[in-house]
Amino acid sequence: MELILTRIAKRKTYTIGRLAIVERVDDEYLAGEKVLNFCDTLEPPVIEMKTQVTQSAVLRSPKKAESLKPFAIPEGRYAVVITWSPKFKMWLPVLLGGPDFNRLFKGIRIHMGNSAADTAGCILVGRNQMVGRLLESRKWLYELKQKIVEAKDRGEPVWLTIK
Repeated sequence: MELILTRIAKRKTYTIGRLAIVERVDDEYLAGEKVLNFCDTLEPPVIEMKTQVTQSAVLRSPKKAESLKPFAIPEGRYAVVITWSPKFKMWLPVLLGGPDFNRLFKGIRIHMGNSAADTAGCILVGRNQMVGRLLESRKWLYELKQKIVEAKDRGEPVWLTIK
């Protein structure tokens, strides 16, 4: 299963996105992929909204990156698994990346929350019906976890692509 997060509003204090699910369709009438808009997302601001320094320069300098946190993770494709979160005391999706990603972005999860104050770099899910805020976050997190578990039960890997 492929999750696509498209960032649609990059602001100084937050980033709003849309999360879609790409499902494979293979029946006698239709074959291919079907993209379903799923929910909205909220993240911290992207690096470009916090500094004039390029993203690659910030990511090469651990001290500079630490001074700018929290900021949204870089665009890319990440594996998604569900693991136990000691902080939230519940099972939550977590993003896996390469060594550089894991060095700078430890424990990036998809979880519930309503504002940028609820995220230290993670992706919040819900409905964006108020400027800079999400509503119905718990509901949408539950729905997303169900979709991920169903895909894993079918033996499918789960990926998140951020654009």
